[in-house]
Amino acid sequence: MGNLRYFFIILFALAVFSSCQKDESVKEVTQSLSKADSIRALSANSTPGNTLAVKGTLKITIEDSTYTFDAAKDSIAFVNVYLDDKQYFGLTAINKAHTMSFGVSGPGKATANLTSTVAGSQFLLNIDNTTTVQYTLGQAPGLENPSHFNIAQYLQDSVLVKGTFTTYLTKDAKPNSTFYKAEGSFELKNK
Repeated sequence: MGNLRYFFIILFALAVFSSCQKDESVKEVTQSLSKADSIRALSANSTPGNTLAVKGTLKITIEDSTYTFDAAKDSIAFVNVYLDDKQYFGLTAINKAHTMSFGVSGPGKATANLTSTVAGSQFLLNIDNTTTVQYTLGQAPGLENPSHFNIAQYLQDSVLVKGTFTTYLTKDAKPNSTFYKAEGSFELKNK
């Protein structure tokens, strides 16, 4: 369980970093750096296989409410992470107002036409800047492998990643918590 917690810390850090990249003024960067220095600076901050979406949406439905992240204004990234000699892929998102963040991951290497289990998931909502609701991955009793992460398209033409996921989350990580089915879809573009 400690590894998954570490993984979500990485996912959250990537989401915050991606969000900060969206909020930066490109004009300020280009004024202060030469073109060659800009390319080196961007390369130094990029991790291979981690891509910030420029168009598209990520939607999650939980407890009869649907929440949408829009890549045009929010930060949504597809990430590949190596942890303890294991590979994971996933989506991480944070909205522009920083009141909502989501992450979902699967084990292995991302490919098109892939159906995988869900290795980790977390959804955070900040309601009225006073209350934070946290949903985290749980194992729903009586259901054998109920969670799945489906990738229909991956790195094809301008499509970064497209697919769906279903997982069961518990609220506020309390013992004997109720499980909530979370379903989502994503269609993200990198051009």
